[in-house]
Amino acid sequence: MIAVHDLSLEMRHEHFVCLLGPSGCGKSTLLSMIAGFVTPTSGRILVDGRPVTRPGRDRGVVFQEYVLFPWRTARQNVELGPLLQRLPSAEQQQIAERYLALVGLAEHAHKYPRELSGGMKQRVAIARALANAPQVLLMDEPFGALDAQTREVMQEELLKIWLAERKTIVFVTHSISESLYLADDIVVMTARPGRIKEIVRVDLPRPRERGSPEFVAIARSVERLVKEEVLKAGLV
Repeated sequence: MIAVHDLSLEMRHEHFVCLLGPSGCGKSTLLSMIAGFVTPTSGRILVDGRPVTRPGRDRGVVFQEYVLFPWRTARQNVELGPLLQRLPSAEQQQIAERYLALVGLAEHAHKYPRELSGGMKQRVAIARALANAPQVLLMDEPFGALDAQTREVMQEELLKIWLAERKTIVFVTHSISESLYLADDIVVMTARPGRIKEIVRVDLPRPRERGSPEFVAIARSVERLVKEEVLKAGLV
């Protein structure tokens, strides 16, 4: 079964890109290809002009599941990347403390995952990804398991992190509102096999007001594009 087909996409440096489309359209598969977890059967993936052949430090990944080691504290989880790089222990701690502070968890560095809320666990996962100093941050529905209120808070926090770090972010989501709130560009994908239906440039100043006429107008336009593919796929 072909997940994505005849897809060509160039992502600009330091931009925030959301991949949006119906279930099963290949969003997560495309993200896995960029991460180096999946090898494309044809074509190639380039990051900064270099072919992607396997996972690497230049690409950090944050999943919907928190994937934290339960026997390690928040700080120890964030230290994993620097630890694997064999950096001095003092530098490992310094890096972990910097990114835990960036995600607002400096006071919770000593806590274990079981002592943290869902939103806090995901912040630790983001800090751990950033601790490797990646060029690109890949996020596969990272807030999908959170309640609506926490999800909105995490979206706001992620934008603050992005503005501070200026990484290129590729973010998979099913939420039109989330994509509009976060992205510079929304890549709307077709039903399987996934192709690019349209790239929507979101020229709205940040912070964005979800109820503004401009936001609502773009949301309706994007919703129409997605619904066309949902109907084609027979998902309703």
